[in-house]
Amino acid sequence: MDVICLQKVQQIVMSITLLLISFSNAIQWSYTFLKLEGLVQNGLHEDALRLFQSSQREGVQLTEFTLSAILSTCASLALMTEGMQLHAVIFKYGFHGNFFVASSLVDVYARCGQIEQAYLIFAGMKHKNVVLWNAMINSFTRHGNFFEAMILFEKMQQARISPNEVTYLSMLSMCAHAGLVEEARCYFSLLISDQIVEPNVLHYSCMVDVLGRSGKTDEALELIQLMPFEPTASMWGSLLGSCRKYRNVGLARLAAEELFKLEPENGGNHALLSNVYAASGSWEDAVLARKYLNDSGAKKDMGLSWINTKGKVHIFGCEQKEELFV
Repeated sequence: MDVICLQKVQQIVMSITLLLISFSNAIQWSYTFLKLEGLVQNGLHEDALRLFQSSQREGVQLTEFTLSAILSTCASLALMTEGMQLHAVIFKYGFHGNFFVASSLVDVYARCGQIEQAYLIFAGMKHKNVVLWNAMINSFTRHGNFFEAMILFEKMQQARISPNEVTYLSMLSMCAHAGLVEEARCYFSLLISDQIVEPNVLHYSCMVDVLGRSGKTDEALELIQLMPFEPTASMWGSLLGSCRKYRNVGLARLAAEELFKLEPENGGNHALLSNVYAASGSWEDAVLARKYLNDSGAKKDMGLSWINTKGKVHIFGCEQKEELFV
């Protein structure tokens, strides 16, 4: 009887121990994922990569969420080698059939210039959800394969997959870069008539960009004034840029005034207005705009670029010789 009781006690202790280990692993995984996700969302991709590598050395369990997050980092930094290594890990642990992991892989290969490999991953998925379709459409758009993106949109509808707000945003953005005004009108019309997807300010901003880039600046202004949202700085900035291209000085002044209200500290807006004046031959106004920029103390945001050498990412500021971060 004592032996049986002792065995039961040992079983209970073992069960409790396993439960505590499982609970500890769950806490460790949750902490790692939340921290990793936070780093990725804040653009701290180098830190995210180091955290992931450290977590793997410590034996933290892989999940679809951690893989998607670190693949996003590889895509953002165009880390082809690391992306391929992760691809092998994904196959090894059986995550290759996961929608979110597959869509992240598509993004990695596309951003690294491997559009054919990206499509092979997409085509190899027996079942596809809207996230995966969007990833492939975005990949085609990013590489200038506009015709392929439009065909894929049609195939998506034929497969009875309803487009979401990201799908429409991708198609409108594609039309803006390709100069496809009439196609953009069709996609925007589909969006407006969609019973499920609600148009948002980003969709309107893309449509403003489409119209502005094609020289229809007055129509772009009309859309801004009639839309059911408050205009954003990106809208006015897009319109101002279009005014520079088509030398519409009057509309440029209006757009610039709205921009100055929304972003009084952004010196780039003053510089852009000065460029509009210069492009139209209004040199006195161009000089005055530049003078105002210098006198106001407004600052232009510094551009950044990076290189990946010997497994380390080095970030540099525009026109700076010294490294900013490692």
